Amino acid sequence: MAKICVPVCVSRASELADAVSRASEVADVIELRLDYLSDFELNHAGDEIRKILSSRERPIILTLRPAEYGGARPISADDRLFFRVHHPYQPDFWDLEVDLALILQQPQREGSDVNEIVGQEVCPWNRTICSFHDFVGIPSDLDQIYERMAGTKSQILKIAVQADDAVDCLPLFKLLERARVEGREMIAIGMGEAGVMTRILGPSRGSFLTYASLDGDSGNAPGQLTAQELRDVYRIDQIDLHTQVIGIMGRPVSHSLSPRIHNAAFGAGGLNAVYLPFEVRDALQFIRRMAHPKTRELDWKLGGLSVTAPHKSTVMQALDWIEPAAKEIGAVNTIVARDDQLRGYNTDAAGFISSLRNVFGSLKGARCAIIGAGGAARACSWALSEQGADVTILARDIKKAQSLADRFGAKCRELSGSAYGDFDVVVNATPLGTRGQLENETPATAEQLSEVRLAYDLVYNPIETRFIREARAAGCDVLGGIEMLLAQAIEQFKLWTGRDPDIEVMRTAALRGLSRKA
Repeated sequence: MAKICVPVCVSRASELADAVSRASEVADVIELRLDYLSDFELNHAGDEIRKILSSRERPIILTLRPAEYGGARPISADDRLFFRVHHPYQPDFWDLEVDLALILQQPQREGSDVNEIVGQEVCPWNRTICSFHDFVGIPSDLDQIYERMAGTKSQILKIAVQADDAVDCLPLFKLLERARVEGREMIAIGMGEAGVMTRILGPSRGSFLTYASLDGDSGNAPGQLTAQELRDVYRIDQIDLHTQVIGIMGRPVSHSLSPRIHNAAFGAGGLNAVYLPFEVRDALQFIRRMAHPKTRELDWKLGGLSVTAPHKSTVMQALDWIEPAAKEIGAVNTIVARDDQLRGYNTDAAGFISSLRNVFGSLKGARCAIIGAGGAARACSWALSEQGADVTILARDIKKAQSLADRFGAKCRELSGSAYGDFDVVVNATPLGTRGQLENETPATAEQLSEVRLAYDLVYNPIETRFIREARAAGCDVLGGIEMLLAQAIEQFKLWTGRDPDIEVMRTAALRGLSRKA
């Protein structure tokens, strides 16, 4: 079963006990990050540390990390040596950087104030984690670093490096396999959003631990999930080598609700499957090295992918088969891996139109305005045209609007402050209203919408955008982006599994996710 380690990072010794108590509720292992204490606090923390160790409910790792390895403050090698040797604590594990581990096993060290302790077996090597951190990227000599670490007497090796693309995780999984073959315990972590998959899949591939924060505000490493997310969203304790892996590829993907929606549906359906976020810079490289059954370098049961911006068009170059609708739209948002092939689909259009028809009814002859000329507008334009609607594209960039209109036999006009009285349906396919800097923006006011029958906002966070509020004030029926998000996710689930998902489970997961992002 996966072991989750929660670091405790507090600045006062008096806060340690309470933090450890809270961490014990969700962690399998607790790491005391003593580098977060100042020299003064650390020198007066002895009694607190001993009390914690004597009454611990979970295994404890003691760590005094210097700034150059991602620690909270500069700490010299000599200071770390003195702390390790002259504070005879008995934790379950010590975390020592590779430079310190090598020093402690040397027979002598000339010119140092710690000569008297070097060469003694002061380090319980069977309880030592030899660690290496690189917050810049993946070192080109990662294999050599591993071999250097393996040359220490440490029982466990830990390598944590910054990942900028999901493919950067490949060498970490390969090192985990090497360590398994060589009979070594190892922890391999890709830091950053692109490394999240190592934190979730690592234990099932032999990683001794995975690290998680106590809550969203206490993480001490980029890309670190909370312990609750690992257990409740990703069901990390149930992941094994037979688990089917599905995920969303894009950049960025950390905001996506899809992992919550699909993992909840997998769990409710009793499926041995997990849905992961893949931060991908180079879509074609990711497909070639990690996804395509004939060329991927990772031995995993990849069942499919969701595709989001900016890769929906680019990824089409790497697929073996694409459904006609996706070809016409010019975008794929769903990939199914089957029979050594990758097959592409577009469920955005189906999700958009099914949720709209549920409320509006038949769209044949309906006068529909789509505000925006990007990827979302493209899927909506195709879907409405297929239903026989009278479609008009409105955008500030009239050339983009014209290009889209020509593609799908629609009309176009420049976006202005005019009323929308000549439309039955108005769709916001722009980011206006999205939580953050655009939250108070709207593409249309209540006055402009006063004669419109239905307003549909594709933005789903927040649930009620300013555009939705303006439409309500105008007396319009309204649809929020959460409906399209769920409808397209339902179609994806069917493509991957051949089964119908529990829609209410998906909806609840999405709403909970949105409440956390509020």
